Amino acid sequence: MVEEARQRPLENPLSGRLPDFPWDKLTSFAARAREHVDGIVDLSVGTPIDPTPQVAQDALIAAADSPGYPVTIGKVETRQAIIDWMARTLGVTGVGLDGVLPVIGSKELIASLALHLGVSNGDLVVFPRLAYPTYEVGAAIVGARTLAADSLTAIGPSVPKILWINSPSNPTGKVLPVDHLRKVVDWCRQRGTILVSDECYIEMSWDADNPPISVLHPDVCGGSHEGIIAVHSLSKRSNLAGYRCAFIAGDPALVGELLAVRKNLGLQMPGPQQLAMIAALDDDAHVVDQHARYAARRAKLKEALERAGFRIDNSEASLYLWSTRGEDCWTTVESLAELGILVAPGSFYGSAGHEHVRVAFTATDERIDRAVERLATLG
Repeated sequence: MVEEARQRPLENPLSGRLPDFPWDKLTSFAARAREHVDGIVDLSVGTPIDPTPQVAQDALIAAADSPGYPVTIGKVETRQAIIDWMARTLGVTGVGLDGVLPVIGSKELIASLALHLGVSNGDLVVFPRLAYPTYEVGAAIVGARTLAADSLTAIGPSVPKILWINSPSNPTGKVLPVDHLRKVVDWCRQRGTILVSDECYIEMSWDADNPPISVLHPDVCGGSHEGIIAVHSLSKRSNLAGYRCAFIAGDPALVGELLAVRKNLGLQMPGPQQLAMIAALDDDAHVVDQHARYAARRAKLKEALERAGFRIDNSEASLYLWSTRGEDCWTTVESLAELGILVAPGSFYGSAGHEHVRVAFTATDERIDRAVERLATLG
């Protein structure tokens, strides 16, 4: 009887709270695309494929002798490089060394943020209707309630613990205007809601008349970072996805709380990666070059998709074309897989994406050219 009453290990696993890992659902379509005589053109995940900048490689090699433990707060030089980059590139002012923190990749930070900020079971976390799935994962880990909403009025009288915004958006590439961002900042401050802005694609803008702006810019936040955190990554801008280099910046009180928790958990960016991060942040030339590569690939792919009967919505920034033929997204995924092209279904990012697919332009020039040729058969 005692044996029967004993609880089995993992009887209530945490994974049971989490949504299904979306990319597993693409496995059969990827297999179909690989059967193409000329191979797969993978435009799904959006992983960087161009070389890591030489300045970052050289810095990593030079730092290879690193026998001691790093500290969670990061090197002073790392944090200063972040501050200098934000001022130079984003026009963000007023950030001190206590307002930045290097982290081990932005996905890890996003997934754990609700936990580390003390969000509890039943608290409310709000994110966009079309959103990076990891926002929901982070809320699920702590048992928080979630709401997908694009307007403040849709939240009603509820007071969220965390409100996520994402500009430029993954998956849509939409850029939020200054006036909207300012209203969100004011709304969150009035209610004591923590505002977290995912800005990982902020340098990937394709519309000169509508450039993205950081929530930490004085035109948005009024010169105060109270209640605000911005999340940034070097994965896309510097092809450093494999280095896991990212950082947060904003309210020193929030950054300090995250630091206090992360110290106890031993979450430390390795020292060599920090030096590579400094080198990448200090060098603007490689970002300009990479932007030009992506712009050329984007232009080719956009034209080919439109000729094949697709409509491109938003997509003024980020590394994706938010595309639709007015049909169920899985029908589009299947038909493109028959051509050897793999894309991400819009439903991965919320039910509002059920008629769109996210098409990345992070493949090589050769693979983009193959995609253009294959799409021409649909025209």
